[in-house]
Amino acid sequence: MTVALQDSVSIRPLDPSDADALAVAYARNRTYLQPWEPIRPDSFYTAAGQHERLSASLAERTAGRSYFWAMFDGSELLGCISLTDVVRGAFQNGHVGYWIASDFQGRGLATAAVAFVASFATEMGLHRLQAATLGHNTGSRKVLGRNGFTEIGLAPEYIKINGAWQDHVLFQKVLHG
Repeated sequence: MTVALQDSVSIRPLDPSDADALAVAYARNRTYLQPWEPIRPDSFYTAAGQHERLSASLAERTAGRSYFWAMFDGSELLGCISLTDVVRGAFQNGHVGYWIASDFQGRGLATAAVAFVASFATEMGLHRLQAATLGHNTGSRKVLGRNGFTEIGLAPEYIKINGAWQDHVLFQKVLHG
């Protein structure tokens, strides 16, 4: 299901047929994204590598553990957002992660996409969303703040980003009281 996100930009679930577009977007933004992401093997930037990832993501979506969407301006894939590590039971929690192509920064797309995922998570009955960002990623911190996330602490050496274990600031948004 495709949903209008902002102006000509739409958001919809990713599936294996998006492998080519996703590989092109990642390859085009490889240098831009490198400081914010894990080091990726060269195969990650190929259609075959993305097809493998997207095929695996279908099983995660079917199991209700992870959901992956892409934002498009026409046929151009300009970013992705995910709701992963969904835990039910007493926790009712999930993690949000996202990226926007370098040439689409500053247009409010990440803010709109996070709002979309928060609404989706609310409809799923989740109680809380979490997100983590590098401390110096002021843009991402603003996106989370605009969506009602609050800072809950610092996680030392939380995720291996760009080849080094890096501290992350943790955020949460409580969806239900």
